Amino acid sequence: MKKKILFISLIFVLFFSLSLTRIVEAAGANEAINGLNQTAQEVGAFQEQTSQDSSYWNNFLPDKIGQIIGIALSFVGVLFFILMIYAGITWMIARGNEQKVAQAKDMIINSVIGIIIVFAAYAITSFIGTRILN
Repeated sequence: MKKKILFISLIFVLFFSLSLTRIVEAAGANEAINGLNQTAQEVGAFQEQTSQDSSYWNNFLPDKIGQIIGIALSFVGVLFFILMIYAGITWMIARGNEQKVAQAKDMIINSVIGIIIVFAAYAITSFIGTRILN
């Protein structure tokens, strides 16, 4: 049964990928991209980003670093949220077991301390970064 499902899935994926490449070829993807590039050049937005003296390239690295830090902080926030939910569920299903309640309390306290440390590090880094750039 599993082999049949795997075989049918494989055929479906193969058929889908082949039909997708034919659709892209039929649609004339290169012509579409050339048309978009031409439109962008006419508007002037593309010329601003491609000129070497524009502020786009001067702020490129700080913007990308800021985006990476934002993604990392989002990940830490999600991790904090998951730890808090896990600790809460552990506390709820402890059923009076003092060891599990203590473990859940310690997990909550440690995760709150961790998020405070992360936000303090972000604040310090942001403060120093703005001082250096200015």
